Amino acid sequence: MTPQLQQAIKMLQLSNLELTQYVDAEVQQNPLLERREARLERLGPANGAGGQDGSPPPLPEAISGDVTPEAAEHWHAAAGVEGDGSFDLGGEPYSWHGRNGTVHGTRLEIEHTAARPRTLREHLLEQIGTDLGDAGDRVIALHILDLLEETGYLRAGLDGVAQLLGCEIERIEGVLRRLQQFDPPGVFARDLSECLALQLRDRNRLDPAMQTLLDNLPLLASRNIAALVRLCEVDAADVADMIAEIKSLDPRPGLAFDPPFAQPAVPDILMRGQPDGGWILELNPETLPRVLVNSRYCAQIRRATRSKEEKDYLTERLHAANWLVKSLHQRATTILKVAAEIVRQQDGFFRRGIQALRPLILRDIAEAIGMHESTVSRVTSNKYMATPRGLYELKYFFSSSIPAAGGNGAHSAEAVRHRIRGLIGAEPANETLSDERIVELLRIDGVDIARRTVAKYREAMKIPSSAQRRREKMM
Repeated sequence: MTPQLQQAIKMLQLSNLELTQYVDAEVQQNPLLERREARLERLGPANGAGGQDGSPPPLPEAISGDVTPEAAEHWHAAAGVEGDGSFDLGGEPYSWHGRNGTVHGTRLEIEHTAARPRTLREHLLEQIGTDLGDAGDRVIALHILDLLEETGYLRAGLDGVAQLLGCEIERIEGVLRRLQQFDPPGVFARDLSECLALQLRDRNRLDPAMQTLLDNLPLLASRNIAALVRLCEVDAADVADMIAEIKSLDPRPGLAFDPPFAQPAVPDILMRGQPDGGWILELNPETLPRVLVNSRYCAQIRRATRSKEEKDYLTERLHAANWLVKSLHQRATTILKVAAEIVRQQDGFFRRGIQALRPLILRDIAEAIGMHESTVSRVTSNKYMATPRGLYELKYFFSSSIPAAGGNGAHSAEAVRHRIRGLIGAEPANETLSDERIVELLRIDGVDIARRTVAKYREAMKIPSSAQRRREKMM
């Protein structure tokens, strides 16, 4: 693999902000690169800035069919290409309306980022990515995470999340219960009592007496030990031990991490609706760096060079600059292609809410747009898209799937979980549904699922077995 190809692959993994840092470094290293600041309004095609001598580099094969003639003309001029970088998703398959001008440097120094301690948000994001298998769960978790205070508390209500995502509040609360099992213990608590209870549960020390004490923290604050002895139904020595254990807990678990940087996640892709019901996608012009090849400066240097060493250096720098223009053009096109296909395949989610989230894997996108899965994987990491339903990393739209009965299509794992929860929630008072019966009902609905999968999903949602639910109804 050539250094240039390695560079192009690494560039694909960068967010727009990371790309800006890399471009700034490369502009300092390559005298033929010139930075052009992004304008805040939408930009049309470039007007002939920065042409250059010699044969123009060809358009990349993988993207040449998606570029307008005007864009191609400016590309062949090897200029700093500027455009609105948008895909129109209304009606016809997405079409390229222009490009965000971008360019890049030549050295593989992308990994040179300043080391810093990890924040609470980063720590929790990693757990969301590894512990929550369904895209729907992750989408909800991201919205809940956005409400989390620096101390680790969740004091805001969840009704707004349910309304934004178009799902019931019980669904949101179910995800919250899973988040409350994350590290550090006590995170995502709604109040001090719940924060302490979560930490004690993590230690396997939350017995009924301790829960009663936590329910009466005002008595503890006033040192009313006699009342606590009576309520907890233990002696004074036990209450003293319980108080000592509570004092060993952390009332603000989030503060164990470094405070977050002031800058929140910034979208790389902007999505908005059209009057005809379609969608428009564009790269965020406020974060995308713009660079052009300074052909006039190149010509001046060329006329002044005399030695072979100087000419070779100029040729190498010009070749590097052209390659970077080409690589960044391809990066922009690839990101928008992937994002456009995700939006097309998850259109139901954006219109109707999380119940309409489709099963989607990397291969689905790769095959639809004619790219390799590894390319799609790189694009969907560290790229955020601002949508009418919130800000999401592209990878969060992927979910596992359950085959449909008869082999026609599939159902997202999240939609199946939602259906299982609904069936159990609708049980009559005198009946409980076994996992086998739930399998039968789901197959009637066209979902081909195994009993053990139903059991796994039920347990993940913290729903008791049919036998336990039956006993609870008899109490």
